[in-house]
Amino acid sequence: METKIFQSDQINQAAALLRQGELVAFPTETVYGLGANALLPESVKQVFTVKGRPSDNPLIVHVADFSMTAEFVESYHPLTEKIVKHFWPGPLTLIFKIKEGSLNPVVTGGLSTAAFRMPDNKKTLSLIEKTDAPLVGPSANTSGRPSPTTALHVYHDLKGKIAGILDDGATQIGVESTVLDLSGEVPTILRPGAVTQEALEEILGIEVPLDKHLVKESETPKAPGMKYKHYSPDTPVLMINSDDWEKALIWAEANDKKVGLLVTPKIADKYSSADRFVFADETVEAATRGLFSGLRALDEAKKVDIIFAEVFPEDHLGLAYMNRLKKAAAQNYFSEM
Repeated sequence: METKIFQSDQINQAAALLRQGELVAFPTETVYGLGANALLPESVKQVFTVKGRPSDNPLIVHVADFSMTAEFVESYHPLTEKIVKHFWPGPLTLIFKIKEGSLNPVVTGGLSTAAFRMPDNKKTLSLIEKTDAPLVGPSANTSGRPSPTTALHVYHDLKGKIAGILDDGATQIGVESTVLDLSGEVPTILRPGAVTQEALEEILGIEVPLDKHLVKESETPKAPGMKYKHYSPDTPVLMINSDDWEKALIWAEANDKKVGLLVTPKIADKYSSADRFVFADETVEAATRGLFSGLRALDEAKKVDIIFAEVFPEDHLGLAYMNRLKKAAAQNYFSEM
């Protein structure tokens, strides 16, 4: 299969393929999604096949406006209107109880709930409108690999497996959306992202708990990205605390390990002899934007035996960064042997 790259003036062609049941990757402000018409179960099944993704893992349904959810949602949480007003379009996925039979179980993972998002990307909103159907959109990569933040990343993983990719350059945020469960009484974050716990609590005026449960391989997750290990390159990753860089590099040299660094400029300047991917600046925003690109670049170069990654405080956006990094590293920090 030829995988076509679509530009802004070719959105109609991409939408036609989706209506026909083909798969087309699309850009969002977070990462690129692997699009299939959510109303065509056979197309959705192709998503799992192409990604090598477990079929019990629910998919996010992407809509062009909030009104598109009404066909599927059984009931809305009382805070839904306030949440949508402040955070849609944007990097926030909402989980609702759905009407029985309104979505095929292949979309929901067999659950009585479904996840919905309105992405903040004009090209993709136009694509959904022109398809005249919501789109499922898990990250457009091989399952378990770092999520794609450019069309080139998608092409690298899925060339010849999907019909097309709608290109809109690099994504702005770099990690997947926050997932907020609104199917129960208390809004609960199932996956942290750029819409932070603090931002939600400020707008809603209530405490919004974070579910830190890590789903084992034998469990069915309620939302994507809840697995214990995820986003992993083939090259092993270790997280390095700020006081451990010298010890970690000494350990690597003693064990004849070629190291790649995933770091801010300050750390990169200090250890300039190592292979490295350097974030644009010292901020957690830059680190989050570059995390998946850096993991991919160091892994695909095949020059290193292990990746040492810089950590950030686990608050605000740092919570999302560390959530993804911990899973990429299978929860492993460097510690002296």
